[in-house]
Amino acid sequence: MTDSSDLLAHTAEQCLRVSDVLARVGDKWSVLVIAALGQRPHRFNELKRAIDGVSQRMLTLTVRGLERDGFITRTVTPSIPPRVDYALTDLGRSVLEPTRAMGEWALANREAVEAARRAYDARPRDAA
Repeated sequence: MTDSSDLLAHTAEQCLRVSDVLARVGDKWSVLVIAALGQRPHRFNELKRAIDGVSQRMLTLTVRGLERDGFITRTVTPSIPPRVDYALTDLGRSVLEPTRAMGEWALANREAVEAARRAYDARPRDAA
């Protein structure tokens, strides 16, 4: 049996090792891209239309990061203009269930979070 300090050190080390992966799959735009591609492959402009508020630059950065990390594939079909399709890989499909679960949790608990924020914001602040 390990003592609690060993457990905390181990957990901190693990967190550092996975933080970049969690940052990718937990990123607002990445989650929305993965959700859209979970329905079917999309072309770039289809993704842009499906994801309200994302800029072209942010979507470009997001799909590049997701491709680099192995969550999506980018297939270029030679034509004029070139056709580019994005689709989830097996790794990308494997993250659908946990991201959907987090989304459902967020929807179910949104009011509680908003109430906690209001209560926190209404508290008097210390001078320090």
